[in-house]
Amino acid sequence: MTPRAEAPTVLGVIPARYASTRLPGKVLRDIAGRPMIEHVWRRAMRATCLDRVLIATDDERVRKACLSFGAETVMTSPAHASGTDRVAEAATGTDAGIVVNVQGDEPLLNPDWIDQLVAPLQADPSLPMATLATPLTDPHAVQDPHMVKVVTDLSGNAMYFSRHPIPYQRHHTGTTHLQHIGLYAYRAPFLTHFAQTAPTPLEEAEGLEQLRALQHGHRIRVVTVTGDSGIGVDTPADLKRARRLFAPPQRS
Repeated sequence: MTPRAEAPTVLGVIPARYASTRLPGKVLRDIAGRPMIEHVWRRAMRATCLDRVLIATDDERVRKACLSFGAETVMTSPAHASGTDRVAEAATGTDAGIVVNVQGDEPLLNPDWIDQLVAPLQADPSLPMATLATPLTDPHAVQDPHMVKVVTDLSGNAMYFSRHPIPYQRHHTGTTHLQHIGLYAYRAPFLTHFAQTAPTPLEEAEGLEQLRALQHGHRIRVVTVTGDSGIGVDTPADLKRARRLFAPPQRS
């Protein structure tokens, strides 16, 4: 009998740089008595598929804060152009077979979504990467360029990501738009290769890094999830909303 292949080690990496453009130091901003990065880390630790969770930062203030609540941290280069590059450096030298990029500004991340994201890579060893999407029904959100949309083929692989409403509803067929959720899982060797590949014209046009993979002909499996999509904290207004969501209900 042929021995069963051992399941690949799954590493979660949370990129956490300090110098955010729109909200400097946002990963350390207080939400319900804890820095935002701690909320993200605690939720990632609840994902059953992750064998290890690292926080990757370029700032000593972030490292010290993470150590204070017990997180494993790694210092990475301050020169990285993207979170993906930081995740790739953090994963270098580990035994990870699959690497999950967990965004450091999602304090309400659903841990079950991490498990759903990783499942296709565990089932198909030839799949290089996967990401998430959720149905988008608000017509105003469909038009919002900050809400990235994705269309897939019949096998669930991404065909294109865009800030524009895709597909265009010429005949109003009722096709549901899908909002892309920026959580990614990579086969570890592919992540290394991807981080070393130059940006492509479509990536630069849309400002969407995942288009680099598509333009080079790589598959991206899109897992559709439902439920509360959480909140990404990019601005002071986002931070206020997150704090409201964490606040205990007021007694009447």
